[in-house]
Amino acid sequence: MGLIGIVQNDIKRVVAYSTLSQLGYMIAALGASAYAAGLFHLMTHAFFKALLFLAAGSVIIGMHHDQDIRNMGGLRKYMPITWITALVGSLALIGTPFLSGFYSKEHIIEAVHFANVPGAGIAYVALVAGVFVTAFYSFRMYFLVFHGKERWRDAHHGRQAHGAAGAAHGGHEADDAAAAGHDAHHHGLGPGDSPRESPAVVTVPLIMLALPSLVIGLVAVEPLLFGGFFKDSIAVLAERHPAMASLAEHFHGWAAFGLHAFVTLPFWLTLAGVAAAYYCYMVNPAVPAAIRERLGWIYRMLDNKYYMDRINEIVFAAGARLIGRGLWRGGDQALIDGVAIDGTARLVAWIASVVRLVQSGYIYHYAIVMFIGIAVLLWWFVPR
Repeated sequence: MGLIGIVQNDIKRVVAYSTLSQLGYMIAALGASAYAAGLFHLMTHAFFKALLFLAAGSVIIGMHHDQDIRNMGGLRKYMPITWITALVGSLALIGTPFLSGFYSKEHIIEAVHFANVPGAGIAYVALVAGVFVTAFYSFRMYFLVFHGKERWRDAHHGRQAHGAAGAAHGGHEADDAAAAGHDAHHHGLGPGDSPRESPAVVTVPLIMLALPSLVIGLVAVEPLLFGGFFKDSIAVLAERHPAMASLAEHFHGWAAFGLHAFVTLPFWLTLAGVAAAYYCYMVNPAVPAAIRERLGWIYRMLDNKYYMDRINEIVFAAGARLIGRGLWRGGDQALIDGVAIDGTARLVAWIASVVRLVQSGYIYHYAIVMFIGIAVLLWWFVPR
């Protein structure tokens, strides 16, 4: 999911796929029986990811509802509160030492490292690699939105040129151009417009979310993971699943844990991810285009979300429709309508047609039926 986030251009989609990636960390913690670590990451993640979603919404407001990060850039000086709080959220997300996401994410990685269940080794490699990916897509979005060239000016001129070209053809194309101009007015900055900081109803919650994103990890790490916070709610047999017990042996307080991070592999991968994003999107923007051209099939796979939407449509959605069509034709039409309802009606009609034969209206016919009926009753009830 983190790799998909790298190729997304909608600011909300980048944050959304980041959420799915972090859910993977939480599930990995469950697989290692480090339930407390998974819940801890769920808690810290709630703060900085809510911060990032709200920051994305603030950016969208400032950009007049344009969500494409390719049309942004340089928003730092126009939206300073959104900028600094989004930076705090991004740093917490990538696991910067001493910030909230660092304590929860690092303990998940270490728990999987100490786990003895099958597949723990592969999971550990995936989690460590995910550190680089998270840092790269997070700061790709950060740099494209808040730093660099103010591309929203070029985006406006591009919309104007497109509208003028369409209007020059007349007819329906002129109407389309007018509609495009109307859409550009409502979805993107117009001529002479500049992004503005969001009102207090947005910025105050941003600040309130940024504060716990900074400190909630170091405050809560010891009581949640190694104290009695969960008490008897979570019980793990340490002799069979030693991950949390091993973490407790190596934990010597939040300060020592944070300082030790600077000599670990995840920290340097985080730094490498940020540096790679800076180089690709601030120093040499031609690099991502060259990579996409050379590895087009990987880009297409990620852009199509591993084709999971197609698989869902072809296998699950189409399969459900096929089952529904079978139940409709075989169950509803054939069984319920054909047998239960129409069949009952046809049976009643057949009985009625038979009974109608004796309803002739002639009294001697009825007399004969009465005599036959009396004869049958006498034969049945009179002893022989």
